Amino acid sequence: MSFDVVADAYWQFMGRFSEPLAASFLRFAGVRAGGRVLDVGCGPGALTARLDSASVSAVDPSETFVAAARSRLPGADIRQATAEDLPFDDDIFDAALAQLVVHFMTDPVAGLREMGRVTRPGGVVAACVWDHAGGGSPLAAFWRAVNSLDPGAHDESGLAGAREGHLTELLSAAGLRDIAAGALTVRVSFPSFDDWWAPYTLGVGPAGDYVKNLDPSRRSALRDRCASLLPPSGPFEIEATAWAASGRAS
Repeated sequence: MSFDVVADAYWQFMGRFSEPLAASFLRFAGVRAGGRVLDVGCGPGALTARLDSASVSAVDPSETFVAAARSRLPGADIRQATAEDLPFDDDIFDAALAQLVVHFMTDPVAGLREMGRVTRPGGVVAACVWDHAGGGSPLAAFWRAVNSLDPGAHDESGLAGAREGHLTELLSAAGLRDIAAGALTVRVSFPSFDDWWAPYTLGVGPAGDYVKNLDPSRRSALRDRCASLLPPSGPFEIEATAWAASGRAS
């Protein structure tokens, strides 16, 4: 899968969902102003931008996303790194957060364990992932259309944290304690079907990779099938739910 894309492509594809999700996720995690916070897998900075830039650090493995986040938030400490190998000392953050990231970690338990390592004892480690397994993600209509045309396609339903309860299992395996879980729902309006479809052609993530690798006739067939599952004209609204879980560092 690819996130080696310009930041604007990501914003068009997922930013309209990740921006409102960030506000709900911070409320769920109980993160307040004044503490030192780490944003793991920050992307272009949807969550980071809602934190105090003087006390926030962030990492992302994508060079283009790091550059975009630094440009947007020049006062923040933003570095290129993976969740599994965080470039920070032990016990220095009050909270470590991973929004829409765990399912793309190479080793989710190792990544969450690293988040716990750099968080002070009693500090918060929290994550959220779209409900890909239950059909509640913002990409649900797209993957339904794909599976109806290509039953053997690999969608995102089997990714880490994408089913109810899995994030709590991962946080527990990573050594976090006092784990709590919840569901976060956002609603996003689209002026037209074309506005909804266009971001899928930009090559972002598993969905973008899938579309990019289709020949023109199959891409057209997929577009038509998606259109049959959504209102043919706008505006319309997409509701999306993410599973969330938080724990305390030891």
